[in-house]
Amino acid sequence: MNRVFLLLAVSLLLVVGFTAWKRHAELAPTTARPVDKVVPPGGRRVVKTNAELKKVLTPAQYNVMREEGTEYPNSSALLKVHEKGIFSCAGCRNPLFRTTTKFESGTGWPSFYAPIAKNAINTDSDGSLGMVRTEVTCSVCDAHLGHVFDDGPAPTGLRYCMNGVAMTFKKE
Repeated sequence: MNRVFLLLAVSLLLVVGFTAWKRHAELAPTTARPVDKVVPPGGRRVVKTNAELKKVLTPAQYNVMREEGTEYPNSSALLKVHEKGIFSCAGCRNPLFRTTTKFESGTGWPSFYAPIAKNAINTDSDGSLGMVRTEVTCSVCDAHLGHVFDDGPAPTGLRYCMNGVAMTFKKE
């Protein structure tokens, strides 16, 4: 009898807690930037099916770029790259960031304070995981790249926190 009562009490607490969390997440003020869809460089678009992408991307790249996954912190070979060069989208080779805007954020992901051009990326509100963030995608192929936060350094105050597996690097 006591076990049944305890099980019911715990179940009720879980339901009430989840409902309160969901309501809070829905009512929480958003700090995400508005949707920012741009015309990609040269009007270029790359559209591939999931099957086509699975042929050209590694499983880790596919997970991040198509399924909006996140690589483990400190796992990217691009994290410590500081040579002069350009970081591009691994899916379509669209130039995204220069090393001149890269900085050490201490988060475990490659971080930049500005994209190479305003039309290199798109941003959109992302309400997953019970929080509101701003997702960053490639403007050419719509691949998920990471998120942007407003805790970066001058001159922009932004931190583009990117999944290294979603990018390639080419020295200049």
